Amino acid sequence: MHIDKAEFPKEYSLYIKKKVVFLIVCVFLLIFIFIFSLCFGSVTIPVPDVIAALFRINTVDKWNNIIFNIRLPRIITALIAGAGLSISGVAMQSLLRNPLGSPFTLGISQSAAFGAALSVMLLGTGVMRSTGTAAITITNPYLTTTAAFICCLLTTGVLIGISKLKRSSPVVLVLTGVALGSLFQAGTMFLQFFADDVQLAAMVFWTFGDVGRTSWQELFIIMVTVSVSTVFFITQRWKYNALDAGSETAKSLGVPVERVRITGMVVASLVTSVIIAFIGIIGFIGLVCPHIIRRIIGDDHRFLIPGSCMAGAIILLAADTAARLILIPHVFPVAILTSFLGVPVFIYLIIKGYQR
Repeated sequence: MHIDKAEFPKEYSLYIKKKVVFLIVCVFLLIFIFIFSLCFGSVTIPVPDVIAALFRINTVDKWNNIIFNIRLPRIITALIAGAGLSISGVAMQSLLRNPLGSPFTLGISQSAAFGAALSVMLLGTGVMRSTGTAAITITNPYLTTTAAFICCLLTTGVLIGISKLKRSSPVVLVLTGVALGSLFQAGTMFLQFFADDVQLAAMVFWTFGDVGRTSWQELFIIMVTVSVSTVFFITQRWKYNALDAGSETAKSLGVPVERVRITGMVVASLVTSVIIAFIGIIGFIGLVCPHIIRRIIGDDHRFLIPGSCMAGAIILLAADTAARLILIPHVFPVAILTSFLGVPVFIYLIIKGYQR
């Protein structure tokens, strides 16, 4: 079969163009959902008024309060948390060569929740309330995040150790993650058993993932962590592409496999611990979004990483918007909807026996 070499640049340009167009479409979709979420809720705000408020043009005081104090922090939290969890899933799937890897399925989310609960309940880093919009107000977010991060590192260390075994497989890693998740869930329930009524109610509510409980200060911490981590993962994109071809191939290309794997898992654990410490457990975003994008634009991490970030932001924001609109004026935690979405996909991947 004769192949004209002159066709290579044209075919490659078309290959790149399709992926870039898809990312641009995701940007416009993200903007649309952002505006839609600002407009609709228990009170409907006209689109022109929303745009005027965002640009400080002829603003209405009552709209400003709803937009800037209620909806905007919630929306930005959903965007940043969705992007952070999704990019953590991309990294874990590549570094562990496990298509079912994500902070939730590998037990990292549960370990972060246990660490945060341990800090809040035993180290006195949070004020617990039985009423109000936030069941737990974190007074020392740095110590809480540190406790969550340490528990994440314990789980990450076990997973990396098992991934080095010659006979380890994606199934073994998932089963290990399930076991570790159950262990940390048991630890959280142990803490709840010794809590008083108010603390117990607060802890149960906090465990549900809810993007509406963050303040601007907490949102800033999440935003900085996710932004820096995203830049880090983007700089590692070529190394992750090499890892997808196999450890031996990556080593032959000069990639320090062990250092890349450990560093990437630590950064992914940090992102997860910060998000979980402030908003609770959000399941399956880190699993579903990378697979959706991978099916559409392929495995090239140059496009998979930014595409997954936007997909995570879009899906979590859309789910949170739906959670606010389904039972107006009541709002239920977004983690319920993400689980409804993620469980069927997870079962599909198991049944199909997805192999990388």
